[in-house]
Amino acid sequence: MTLSSAQTKPIIQQQPKPDSLVFERHGATWQDYIALRDSADSDWRKISYYQGWLWADMGKEGPNHASFSDLITMLFGFWAFVNPNVALQSYGRCLIEKPQTQSCAPDLVLYKGDNIPRWQPGEPRRISTLRHRLPDLVGEIGDTTLSLDLDEQKQIYASLAIPEYWVIDVKGVRLFAFGLSEFGTYEPIQTSQILTGLPIELVEQALEQLSQGTNTAAANWFMQQLQKIS
Repeated sequence: MTLSSAQTKPIIQQQPKPDSLVFERHGATWQDYIALRDSADSDWRKISYYQGWLWADMGKEGPNHASFSDLITMLFGFWAFVNPNVALQSYGRCLIEKPQTQSCAPDLVLYKGDNIPRWQPGEPRRISTLRHRLPDLVGEIGDTTLSLDLDEQKQIYASLAIPEYWVIDVKGVRLFAFGLSEFGTYEPIQTSQILTGLPIELVEQALEQLSQGTNTAAANWFMQQLQKIS
């Protein structure tokens, strides 16, 4: 990664993930964000911008992060299987922008119902509030970024008024689930408001299955439990 601007100084964090390069800047502008987003020298995996805070993770996705992320996506699919009349679309890791104001790239992005974004040839490869509605649920896989996911990232998603936010604690094997209150803040929930009737505890139990086998086996276990309660 090469960033030559005198005002753009990367902060390299060697812990807790030695192979990670994390860029962070306060007092940044939307133009700074665009420059980093479009830079040919910055191969970022995740990027965020909110109220002058610009952050990007240049590190590659690790096996634990990928395993948990893929498991949650499979759980979405199995919930849809037992609720065939509900339209769901996953756009995990897709860049979301509210131009001039906010940007984020959640690990989990889920749309429910009507007006799900569709892309046409030649359109920018990101979700923009100028053209699309916002997701119904977003989430982060907190492998090495748990504190950030429960603080800065949470603030971004609440400010965008996304109805539901999940944070998966990889090391603690926990799911922090939040629903948007009438005051525009996130409050803990025990049952998903978007995946109607889904107990958050059941998702946590599926996460625990990873310690005993594969993420596909954990997803199959989850499917069996869903069929029992449906």
